[in-house]
Amino acid sequence: MTANGWFQICLFFLLILVCAKPLGTFMARVFERERTFADPIFRPIERLIYRLTGIDENREMRWTEYGIAMLLFSLVTMIATYAIERLQHILPLNPQHLAAVAPDLALNTAASFTTNTNWQSYVPETTMSYLTQMLTLAYHNFFSAAVGIALAIAFIRGIARRESKTLGNFWVDTTRASLWVLLPTCFIYALLLVSQGVIQNFRPYDSAKLVQPQSVTTTGTDGKTTTQTVTTQTIAQGPVASQEAIKMLGTNGGGFFNTNSAHPFENPTPFSNFLEMFSIFLIPAALTVTLGRMTRSPAHGWAVYAAMAALCFVGVFVAYWAESQPNPLLHTQTMHIDQHVSALQPGGNMEGKEVRFGIANSALFATVTTDASCGAVNSMHDSFMPLGGLVPLVNMMLGEVIFGGVGAGMYGMLVFVILAVFIAGLMVGRTPEYLGKKIESYDVKMAMLYVLIFPLSILGLTAVALMMPNLGLSSLANAGPHGLSEILYAYTSTTANNGSAFAGLNANTHWYNLSLAAAMLVGRFCMIVPMLAVAGNLGRKKLIPPSPGTFPVHTPLFTVLLVGVILIVGALTFFPALSLGPILEHLLMHAGKTF
Repeated sequence: MTANGWFQICLFFLLILVCAKPLGTFMARVFERERTFADPIFRPIERLIYRLTGIDENREMRWTEYGIAMLLFSLVTMIATYAIERLQHILPLNPQHLAAVAPDLALNTAASFTTNTNWQSYVPETTMSYLTQMLTLAYHNFFSAAVGIALAIAFIRGIARRESKTLGNFWVDTTRASLWVLLPTCFIYALLLVSQGVIQNFRPYDSAKLVQPQSVTTTGTDGKTTTQTVTTQTIAQGPVASQEAIKMLGTNGGGFFNTNSAHPFENPTPFSNFLEMFSIFLIPAALTVTLGRMTRSPAHGWAVYAAMAALCFVGVFVAYWAESQPNPLLHTQTMHIDQHVSALQPGGNMEGKEVRFGIANSALFATVTTDASCGAVNSMHDSFMPLGGLVPLVNMMLGEVIFGGVGAGMYGMLVFVILAVFIAGLMVGRTPEYLGKKIESYDVKMAMLYVLIFPLSILGLTAVALMMPNLGLSSLANAGPHGLSEILYAYTSTTANNGSAFAGLNANTHWYNLSLAAAMLVGRFCMIVPMLAVAGNLGRKKLIPPSPGTFPVHTPLFTVLLVGVILIVGALTFFPALSLGPILEHLLMHAGKTF
């Protein structure tokens, strides 16, 4: 660890803190329909959209209507995405003449981008046409993010309103999230990325002659081995900057290229790298300010922000420390005049990392992207040290609440707030209260259902995969605890709607495409329904005045309790699996064994 590395990490946290308030305040004004500086531009466009689509912006929905509208919208767009993938070979904007996407892969990808997961079991530049990338995948990048923001706003309204049967209008909230927040921000952001060298074009792929031809040996299905000399390289092109912007701001994470944000066309400079990390956290952090403003309790919003920031900082510290350590199994050889000296690897673990970014920015990026349910990567998590790889895994296992995906992180954290307040009430022997609302058995049951669905999907599907050697284990690149981590990471990432991966697992098989698609759909929609049920029930309740026994939710004590509840739920649930995976791998590595 270096002073320069810590300076960059601290600067990142400072800028997020500074920018959270203005954006959070702006979003609160937008969703409460207060006047903003952007009204002359966006309000006429918004009214036109409502007229063209027949939406009554003054009609509000009960939580059941809100949820059904969200589910139907997601289903229709998912089917449309699947159809375009299957037909891309006959559609325009396919200069490489790429074939139709295979049925199981098309289903996996449609589920992935609909749920804001952006898991990619394919090589984008050799699988998806320009039209598919823009019309379906980038479209979902916008609207899956907008849906997440709308759901978070609906939950906040449930907390803030009194004796109300409605939570807002799904179509209005989604329109405002897209038009007022995501589109203008992405327009500016894309231009900044282009200024750094991120490409934006519709050119066919280029070919370049290799300075040093390479010999490649392949084994066919018949077992015969052939060797051929490669003399040219294909250089992929495409409309990258426009999709990179929403990929990060919408915490989507699906790369235009297979190596994602490690590719110089997606992330060419240290400044673009910093900008991409900043944009991942920008909206999720700002939503804590939106929470405080809409509930008329700004201090509570900052207390929630503090809990998120504390968990994130601990993760960054552990990842940075782990990756700064030398690998005990790797040694450098130095020849002196009279002796041969072997020393530990200097400078830390650079395997799988870009020299443009180094260890500090790779550790920070890995922590940020798995805190925020983004899934973008600028280094390969599979190459991290065991404890370094543990951090992204734990970040997702905590339930996508450390800032989390846009909107999804906020409503996930609010579920944990309900549980924390409930536990505090049990401690003092009185009915729990949260911002003037009594927390009753129905609220706790729905919150616990939300919490239990998550590990059931991850651990259940991982166990099934481990029990099927021909389906689950045949795709592994590593044996032992690292192989377990690869499978566990895949189901954790998809259920948490993150999308990053331990790349040693070949997930483009029938089993993994279908089972991971199921994990994504469960992790998104089966958890949204109980969350909306809690929001609807809270909205119907009367406000009660605080009393001397009311547990304050704006103090450092509340922040500590909230962090403790999150860690206990995550740690106790997943600790046995983590012990058999990265923790055991770390101990065996120091004992001289690798996998």
